[in-house]
Amino acid sequence: MEVVDPPFQKSFKTLFQNYLQKEEEQKVIFIENKKKHQQLLLVDDNEKCGGDDDQLPVIDLSRLSLGSVLEREKCKREIVEASKEWGFFQVVNHGISHEILEKIVNEQVKLFRQSFDKKANGKVSNFSSDSYRWGTPAPTSQFSWSEAFHIPLAEISRRSGGDFNNTLRLTIEEFATTVSELAQEIAGILAENVVGYETSDAAGGYFAENCLAETCYLRLNRYPPCPISSDHVFGLMPHTDSDFLTILYQDQVGGLQLVKDGRWVTVNPNPKALIINIGDLFQAWSNGLYRSVEHRVMTNKKVERFSVAYFLCPSYETVIQSCGKPPLYRKFSFREFRQQVQEDVQKIGYKIGLPRDNVD
Repeated sequence: MEVVDPPFQKSFKTLFQNYLQKEEEQKVIFIENKKKHQQLLLVDDNEKCGGDDDQLPVIDLSRLSLGSVLEREKCKREIVEASKEWGFFQVVNHGISHEILEKIVNEQVKLFRQSFDKKANGKVSNFSSDSYRWGTPAPTSQFSWSEAFHIPLAEISRRSGGDFNNTLRLTIEEFATTVSELAQEIAGILAENVVGYETSDAAGGYFAENCLAETCYLRLNRYPPCPISSDHVFGLMPHTDSDFLTILYQDQVGGLQLVKDGRWVTVNPNPKALIINIGDLFQAWSNGLYRSVEHRVMTNKKVERFSVAYFLCPSYETVIQSCGKPPLYRKFSFREFRQQVQEDVQKIGYKIGLPRDNVD
């Protein structure tokens, strides 16, 4: 029988043992301290999670095309305010058909059902050799229990025919085309509120000019069931996104969490919604007006989870420069930013991101 899951436990056995040993030692210390000081309180990650009052905004986008002028403006304000306050929001009536979403998930499941050996050696998709990723490149204090195909959309158009899975290619192209239109619309609305880009034509033009179809990415994610209970093991470890905008479609398993007011808030699955979040580039470009928020995916012991993420990215040569004055971030190229992120992940196991580019 072919093995589908990556060899997490076999490859990182010592790492997981160290995690569990440290956590056991911490529990012993806590119990001893509690006996000595009865009023000592320890808040764990579960207690730091927000309650039912912390619900991610849900925005009905049908008002942008079907509503009155007042309704359109109200919808735009909701998008802007959610991006300022949360850095995340959900959208319904977004124009992406259920059929398209169902097709991309079905193709994704078939792709991940192939053996690990075939996926790791590029024998199932004909994507570039580094598109398949699993685990954490240089795990230290945290680990991601997941596998993914990170796909430059330029690669899809170049690899038609031959040994390439044509059904998968066509499905990805169809999904990316419709989602990219939504991403451009949302980015244009957000840009209207940024100083220096007062008119929608000028604002939307920036993204239409710099974020082309071939510069964006698609990521197919699978989170296998995880038997290890550890505060150090996640489906996807805490991070921010290195793009302008991310549009996510997730299944109904759940597990996505984001930071709001210093607490982790769970994003409850909504079968009719897409999730949109601000990336590092938008935070820098808007001079901190919009927030690129840390988020993570929790593990599940029994059920696998799937999601598809579209990343609105510029060309590598595009220079990101803060619009406001004084600028909070130094200007940098997307190539420079991505290379630094990749170096950080390889060396220390996680990205540092925008803090490196703060203006002192």
